[in-house]
Amino acid sequence: MPDDPVIAISGVVREPVEVRLEELSALPHRETLADFHCVAGWTATDLRWEGVRFADFYRRFVEPALEPGVTVTHLAFEGLDGAASVAELQDALADDVMLARRLNGRPLNGDHGAPIRLVSPAQYGYMSIKHLCAVEVCSALPAHRLGTKIFDRLLEGHPRARVWQEERHGRVAGRLVRPFYRALIGPIRRLSAKGAQGE
Repeated sequence: MPDDPVIAISGVVREPVEVRLEELSALPHRETLADFHCVAGWTATDLRWEGVRFADFYRRFVEPALEPGVTVTHLAFEGLDGAASVAELQDALADDVMLARRLNGRPLNGDHGAPIRLVSPAQYGYMSIKHLCAVEVCSALPAHRLGTKIFDRLLEGHPRARVWQEERHGRVAGRLVRPFYRALIGPIRRLSAKGAQGE
């Protein structure tokens, strides 16, 4: 983990910007109680996240950096571990989306996305990027962020990933892929437990 973590802002901005995590203290503090839904079918309930609303971050740091006259449609998020997601602007600016630094009264640890993570409770967990380090501002769906290999297409997430619409997969209805994802719950739990023991 970097000694002085930042969130790098790039894309359709006049010039790239780096926001140090300490600068987030100027934004209103936010707490939210929410469930976390994995695309595989399990849910962690009543998690208490603390941080700042992503919409406040966007208005304070992203909007002033935008190129004049640009229309933003999507945001691409990237973590220090290389994980990435792409969200429509309207989903990213929802009132419950936040940049979290604490979970259940404690600072985030490595398993939960330290030093900061995106949390979007209305979307499946793959949208809530851990170890957030970069936000790319886009005026169209960023084609370079989409997988091109057959394996990527098989696991392709839905572009909105809304839990209550069961938007699990990019090309297949949620009810059809539900059994496949449910079969992964056991192996994912075992791998997660193994990783937690090694930390």
